[in-house]
Amino acid sequence: MHRLFSLLSLTAAAALAQTAAPDKIAALEGAVASAQTSGDNAWLLTSSALVLMMTGPGLALFYGGLVRKKNVLGTMMQSFIMMAWVTVLWALAGYSLAFGEGNAFIGDLRYLFLNGVGADPNGDYAATIPQQTFMVFQLMFAIITPGLITGAFAERMKFSALLLFTTLWLFIVYLPMAHMVWGKGGLLNAFLGGQFRCFDFAGGTVVHITSGISALVCALYLGKRKGFGVEPMKPHSLVLSFIGACLLWVGWFGFNAGSALGSGALASSAFVATHFGAAAAALGWLAAEWLHNGKPSVLGGISGAVAGLVAITPASGFVKPMPALIIGAAAGFVCYAMVVIVKSKVGYDDSLDAFGVHGVGGTLGALLTGVFATNEVNNALKDSAGKPLPLGLVDGNAGQIVDQAIGVGIALALGIVGTLIILKICDIVMGVRVGVEDEISGLDLTQHGEEGYNLES
Repeated sequence: MHRLFSLLSLTAAAALAQTAAPDKIAALEGAVASAQTSGDNAWLLTSSALVLMMTGPGLALFYGGLVRKKNVLGTMMQSFIMMAWVTVLWALAGYSLAFGEGNAFIGDLRYLFLNGVGADPNGDYAATIPQQTFMVFQLMFAIITPGLITGAFAERMKFSALLLFTTLWLFIVYLPMAHMVWGKGGLLNAFLGGQFRCFDFAGGTVVHITSGISALVCALYLGKRKGFGVEPMKPHSLVLSFIGACLLWVGWFGFNAGSALGSGALASSAFVATHFGAAAAALGWLAAEWLHNGKPSVLGGISGAVAGLVAITPASGFVKPMPALIIGAAAGFVCYAMVVIVKSKVGYDDSLDAFGVHGVGGTLGALLTGVFATNEVNNALKDSAGKPLPLGLVDGNAGQIVDQAIGVGIALALGIVGTLIILKICDIVMGVRVGVEDEISGLDLTQHGEEGYNLES
């Protein structure tokens, strides 16, 4: 039925073009443009909802199931509060600092309090959707990114300190990085006048590397949980984590395919790459675990899927399906080695492996983007004659790997230095870690006065 409708529409359009007056042809072109705008806007609003679903319930369930039951509400609340707290900060100044023109490192205040952000598109970013849609889509990335960090200090940070930490981290780390990679004139923006051409389709550097390395800094700064390495600290509900991981996988289609900022072929390509990368990584992690431990676990499978989703994120709008499988499989093996082997040897307490999955997976994906990116998938970069430029090593542009490494280095440096400064400020103002007795009792009771499970009822 869809093909028949399209054929009839094309036939009618061709007939009209041959016989109609110029004003009718203009009207037809306007109708086509309006249909494209409506379709693109519908997809971006849907994608925005999918990305929000990644934080709550996706991340909340995934992280909540991995902690001990005395901390399940406190951990889930850390994801939920991002949905409210970051939204307000984004509306006040965050969007403007990320996507106002500004300079190479930070945007200006032209969109302060969302001034001028309405129904008209911003042609620099997305010409077929209202700027308000673009704004709210980008907000969802700002929400989940600090939420990812909470996995590193799960079960031991004060809720009040989390709010201050999130506020400072958003302005000191996230917004500058988002502007450098995605903002007009940003230092690393490959399409809008950046000095270095760092390809990051949906947040490998902006989201995963910054949050992953910040997570490691937090884990080291706060120190190990009381009893770590002595007492068992197994996940209290892998069922919750399993559901959360599946929601993350589904939501990630909005994360990556939505970053095409339209409903065309590029969105389809990113959708396929995302799914293939996750599938290959789940199998890669399970294979490594099976060989290493003798059994493939459910936790290993869902962790591998998330690692693949992380690694394919920067590459999703630049690579073909087969390279997506390669990137995913590599992420499964590498992140497994980091989480299971390296972490145990070094001995740091990254509670829910935010660094091992997001920091390492994001870095791997960003570098491999420089290898597999091709103008056969994304031809937005063109020379003066209108010919698509070579993107990655597969196109003959080995130098792209260097640009990717520069982007990775900047994200790592900003995350490390910025997070250390922020933690020190939070520690001076209110202290970042709960007391020993509160930690033993659990965050649910001590931070929120509630229990996730009431066994007496």
